[in-house]
Amino acid sequence: MGAVSTSLIEEARTIFSNLGYEVTDDGEELRAERKWRTVHVTTADPEQAATHGQLRCFVARAERAAEVRERLLAAGPEYDWAVVSVDDDDYRVLHPDADVLPAP
Repeated sequence: MGAVSTSLIEEARTIFSNLGYEVTDDGEELRAERKWRTVHVTTADPEQAATHGQLRCFVARAERAAEVRERLLAAGPEYDWAVVSVDDDDYRVLHPDADVLPAP
């Protein structure tokens, strides 16, 4: 039997759940809620992602994450955003104003 690969959206669900967020399905996205904060989590390309909400998180495999960040920087969306770069069992957070922050 071959290795089982977890889908990117399921990895995103696990990451946000482990950070203490209540995660629910929201169409093709996830909605992660904690205290006053609601983060809309997507694996879609920035140009194809929904634009509702004030906080958005784009989840991408490590080899694509920097490109997604650059596309968001170029687009300059009205919402606050971050990119979660997923690599095997590890992840890093790429913000618009900082190169890379390590996972907690």
